[in-house]
Amino acid sequence: MLHAKVVNIKEKKISLSAAEKFVHSSDYGATIYFTGTVRNQNNKKNVIGITYDSHDALVIKSFNEIYEEAYHKLKIQNRAVFIEHAKGYLNLGEISIIIAVACKHRDEAYILSRYIIEEIKKRSPIWKKEHYVDNQSDWLKGNPIVHEKN
Repeated sequence: MLHAKVVNIKEKKISLSAAEKFVHSSDYGATIYFTGTVRNQNNKKNVIGITYDSHDALVIKSFNEIYEEAYHKLKIQNRAVFIEHAKGYLNLGEISIIIAVACKHRDEAYILSRYIIEEIKKRSPIWKKEHYVDNQSDWLKGNPIVHEKN
């Protein structure tokens, strides 16, 4: 299992168990699990949940592209990567994204994990709508694909 990946988007609750099984191997000396969770505050508003929506086929395509680009840019040969994002309504504390990375060395694992989450945030067509304690909700502005120059 020196070069492997799983990418997925699910309309049910996600958990670490599948990611742990996928990346567990004595081929690797370092494993990092990144989980994004629903927090109770954003922009000075009290959040009670988030709804995620996505263009599933394009999300999977972007996850695969990010995985391949990471190989070419970072030159990390031996790695296992598991990426899964939730879709639909999530309560506080629930996991919205899991990125599990296993590499031979810890510096590679940290670099690869960080690269993947930052690129997903920039490029993947996933939208989130925050729900607040006052029965209001807002679709949040995403990260632009092309950054404007000031």
